[in-house]
Amino acid sequence: MGWTKGLAKAGVTVREFNLNKRLELWTRAQIDGTNLFNFDAALDITKEGLYGQLWAFDPDVVVITSGFFTEPEMIDRIRSKGKLVVMIHTESPYEDDRQVALAAHCDVNVVNDPTNIDRFNQVAPTVYIPHAYDPDVHHARGGHRKFDFSFIGTGYGSRVEWFEQVVWPSDAKVLFGGNWQTIDDGSPLAPFVMTQRDECVDNTETAAIYRSTVCSLNRYRREADRPELAEGWSMGPREVELAACGVFFGRDPRPESDQVFPMLPVVEHPGELSDLLAWAKAHPDLRQRAADEAAAAIADRTFENNAKRLLDVLDV
Repeated sequence: MGWTKGLAKAGVTVREFNLNKRLELWTRAQIDGTNLFNFDAALDITKEGLYGQLWAFDPDVVVITSGFFTEPEMIDRIRSKGKLVVMIHTESPYEDDRQVALAAHCDVNVVNDPTNIDRFNQVAPTVYIPHAYDPDVHHARGGHRKFDFSFIGTGYGSRVEWFEQVVWPSDAKVLFGGNWQTIDDGSPLAPFVMTQRDECVDNTETAAIYRSTVCSLNRYRREADRPELAEGWSMGPREVELAACGVFFGRDPRPESDQVFPMLPVVEHPGELSDLLAWAKAHPDLRQRAADEAAAAIADRTFENNAKRLLDVLDV
């Protein structure tokens, strides 16, 4: 986990409690093919494990990332024991209605997009800290261009609809990976999905795929709690990670991306992607020059630097 490593590199003693993995363990526990626990029971067991770890480790600060499956009463109970609670909200602006509700129970909040930061600050102190990369994972070393194009990420309906309109060159080597269970066997994307459609791709494998790619693309999701929450300001993690891996990519425009990556082309329509891919293959030197400039532009956006910034905010 990037934040765990970043805090450790910044000199903090860190213990990780992976709530999602533990919850998955208990929800899958079976005897003779019968599940032992429903979701609510599995969550209760997982929460008790968390409280036990808090008692044993006795941390000064509890950092919660994303807040999936985190209930307000869990946060309140942790704070009642004198622990400072920080929540890192990773789904801004799309899920800010849910995130603001959780933020009200925390001491400090971090958002990955400042579009609605005023709403957060109305309920608790909040800062914007941008997405980051892990230099041990996201780097350009050892890359070879095995694929012409790759995209790793969740197959939201808006992305499926967009990518299904792309006309790929007949000889193009294309890879899609991640959670693409929304497509069916008849989708033109189906032959390109190289993983199980319901499986995500971990960070290490994702970075290796990026380093094996001539060209990629960042395409933001359009799904949000409300239509008004679909438009963001900041770059997403994919852009930062692609740049750190030295990959040339097209980008979905946003104000921060426009500021940081003027050297990379904007791709808004499906018909533009095949043209971009053809250009990237025909101009390897220009392509790599742009990728190198992009890598330099985000060189300081590491998890360690983000951790140091958070520590400054907390004054610890």
